[in-house]
Amino acid sequence: MPSKAKTGKKLVIVESPAKSKTIAKYLGEGFIVEASIGHIRDLPQPSELPAELKKTSVGKFAVDVENGFKPYYVVSPDKKKKVAELKAQLKDADALYLATDGDREGEAIAWHLLEVLKPKVPVYRMTFGEITKEAIHRAMDNLRDVDAALVDAQETRRILDRLYGYEISPVLWRKVARGLSAGRVQSVVTRMVVDRERERMAFKSASYWDLTGQFGADSGSFKAKLAAVDGAKVATGRDFNDAGELTSRNAAHLNEELATSLAAGLQNAEFRVRSLDTKPYTRRPAAPFTTSTLQQEAGRKLRFSSKSTMQIAQRLYENGYITYMRTDSSALSDEAVTAARRQASELYGPEYIPQSPRVYTSKAANAQEAHEAIRPAGDSFRTPAQVAKQLSGDEFRLYELIWKRTVASQMGDAKGSTATIRLGAVAVSGAAEGRDAEFSASGTVITFPGFLAAYEEGKDESRGDDESEEARRLPNVAKGDALTASEILAVGHETSPPPRFTEASLTAELEKKGIGRPSTYASTISTIQDRGYVRKQGSALVPSWIAFSVIRLLEQHFHDYVDYEFTADMEGDLDKIANGQAVGAAWLKHFYYGEDADPGLLSIVNNLGEIDAREINSVPIAEGITLRVGKFGPYLESSVPTVDPKTGEVVESARANVPEDLAPDELTAAKAIELMETAAPEERVLGADPHTGHTVVAKNGRYGAYVTEVIPEMTEEQLANQPVEYYKNGKPKPPKKPVKAKPRTGSLFASMTVDTITLDEALQLMSLPRVLGQDAEGNPITVQNGRFGPYLKKGTDSRSIGSEEEIFTITLEQALEIYSQPKQRGARAAVPPLAEFGPDPVSEKNIVVKEGRFGPYITDGVTNITVPRSTSLEELTRERAVELLAEKRAKGPVKRTTTTRKAPAKKATAKK
Repeated sequence: MPSKAKTGKKLVIVESPAKSKTIAKYLGEGFIVEASIGHIRDLPQPSELPAELKKTSVGKFAVDVENGFKPYYVVSPDKKKKVAELKAQLKDADALYLATDGDREGEAIAWHLLEVLKPKVPVYRMTFGEITKEAIHRAMDNLRDVDAALVDAQETRRILDRLYGYEISPVLWRKVARGLSAGRVQSVVTRMVVDRERERMAFKSASYWDLTGQFGADSGSFKAKLAAVDGAKVATGRDFNDAGELTSRNAAHLNEELATSLAAGLQNAEFRVRSLDTKPYTRRPAAPFTTSTLQQEAGRKLRFSSKSTMQIAQRLYENGYITYMRTDSSALSDEAVTAARRQASELYGPEYIPQSPRVYTSKAANAQEAHEAIRPAGDSFRTPAQVAKQLSGDEFRLYELIWKRTVASQMGDAKGSTATIRLGAVAVSGAAEGRDAEFSASGTVITFPGFLAAYEEGKDESRGDDESEEARRLPNVAKGDALTASEILAVGHETSPPPRFTEASLTAELEKKGIGRPSTYASTISTIQDRGYVRKQGSALVPSWIAFSVIRLLEQHFHDYVDYEFTADMEGDLDKIANGQAVGAAWLKHFYYGEDADPGLLSIVNNLGEIDAREINSVPIAEGITLRVGKFGPYLESSVPTVDPKTGEVVESARANVPEDLAPDELTAAKAIELMETAAPEERVLGADPHTGHTVVAKNGRYGAYVTEVIPEMTEEQLANQPVEYYKNGKPKPPKKPVKAKPRTGSLFASMTVDTITLDEALQLMSLPRVLGQDAEGNPITVQNGRFGPYLKKGTDSRSIGSEEEIFTITLEQALEIYSQPKQRGARAAVPPLAEFGPDPVSEKNIVVKEGRFGPYITDGVTNITVPRSTSLEELTRERAVELLAEKRAKGPVKRTTTTRKAPAKKATAKK
């Protein structure tokens, strides 16, 4: 068979279509650049496996757990067309260049392409850290093969996550709630948030007092704080533990009485400078951004969520503005170091750069140095001003942050001096007379800003009561100088609980512990919010009560799998596989089946024993009051039986719903008692329906108050009298379980309450929809209440009416009059917004929440985003609204594709 004629064409496959045009331009003629649009194949759901595999060792996970953990991959249905296109392009190519991202995920995509396309031409692996002409040409000079070890590591990770989720999640379904999920990293991250909330719940505040004073010298005045009394250090917040106990033995714990008397006794005392200490101050710049530190800093300074940060960074990378955004490395290439130093010198002066370049290495656990740090793209950097017109608002802000951090990282240290003045006096009057009080003041003066001229790193919320000393200039004084004192005040303080995690601080903690990969932090934090395990309160991450139940079950029965060190060790093992020091199949065998005294996941799942679901879903809150996590959410239940005052009979324990916006640490014993005492009755009997005899009750449900009828269970006699069905052979069929009749229900009008509604009103509500009659063509017209208010319905034609009360008064004639008018879309009176949050920081337009067809949504008049189901309107804050709009903008406009029908190809006439 003759060999295929060479065409001179070379096929390059990247992941994203956004890259392809730019890369094609840099490569020039002869190269065809196509995008795979991410992964082309994956593990299917077990239910999607072929019938012959479902009962084999592949059937449970789509992984053959009995034969080397070999995965069963399928091409995704939405990628079959793309695969066909790539195969067609490959037919005319002389070479294939796999140019997917250079991380493990990208390496796996390249391998899958190789496996599916089965090329018969030379194949090259091509990687680059930025999309610039120089980087693409360097990549062409450094081609390699697909890295089998990286592929093995990624495949092992994928199979591991499948084993973990598919074995543990069903336990959560049975014992906590349907639809929950467990994940190798997701569950550990949830535990971190829950653990922090537990610390806040156990926290006991301690009070302490100190003094502040304003002191004057000839050269100026300054503020100082009490440091010691009679030579003993004054206790501050740092000297107390979370149980409210003083941990420093030699610290003087001032109470209000002592602090007040000391302040009074010092009003006329003679203060003098006792010591003056000056030390040189030096501060180094922060390292260039890694994935983790970029997410942290964008959260602190730009208020971006981790997810939003990565979406914007992806666009900046794909359009050639920054280097690859998934990296653990803080190192810069020689070209980048030269560019940063040159730009710092041009913008700030040659004195602002050190003599030799700065070199950075990662400090995070499990760091990989495979990539460069995140920096502006190119061998020379574009300033923010040069790209401002080409970027959207959020893109510009993130680029500016990256540019500043990169340039600052190669600038000189900030230098100055820190001075500490200690001054004191002896109280001259009152109960504290004769007691010695020493005050302290510190200040740092920057004499050379160095890198601070370009950039200063943000900080997360921390505990303690130290005030910033920077940029605080103290007067020129000498030891022994007399000082005038004024405004000596006693100030009370309360110790604060550990601050809740924000996305930034949680990311920092994950990196510190070596849990998961920084490239997955954004999606993991987003997942635990989407699953309902965590919600945002402002920028703080607050766990739900269902998260408490899930973590409690996992801690008791799958302890290792939510243990921080165990999870970090797993990451280390996966890194060994990536480095070729271990084999994935052998590691998975040990993880799943265990070895010797080390039980595997399968053994643990098969030997769980009895799990008390009620105990798992119960949290004692106060004496006699327990929080239960139920099917419809958390509620409080009294363990003390309730006695009916009329009959003296013991009835069901009293219950109270827990408000959705109440954080777990806010549900104190006092709050629980208050909720129990003020709880509306869950059910109020209104009477019996005169037509059916069924009891009618009014209830407070999770989604509002409603009325319903209680349909009694069938008696044994009624069951026995049901008609008997027979088989064809004449034998009677077993009796069928009777189908439960659906009770009539009706939501209360806004003007009604469970306490005030009457039986007649309830019967009216349950009778809806109300039939008004028919139009001239015989079409029935009904009136009913809906999510968006009361309305008329005739076939598929609906018309709104004024108020809920009109439902029972409107006549057929009035309805026909409404239908005789043309349907006016948007002609109703403007509905006031559900909430207003002021101007958006990007668009500067007013942010409001409106009721839409598919539920409440947030809008600034330009961008719309639906309020997530996990966020109630009551807990929606301005910060969250701004963040959601930013995330929507980061995704960019939805691209709508139109399909053009092609004329069928003409069949070639066969030659005879």
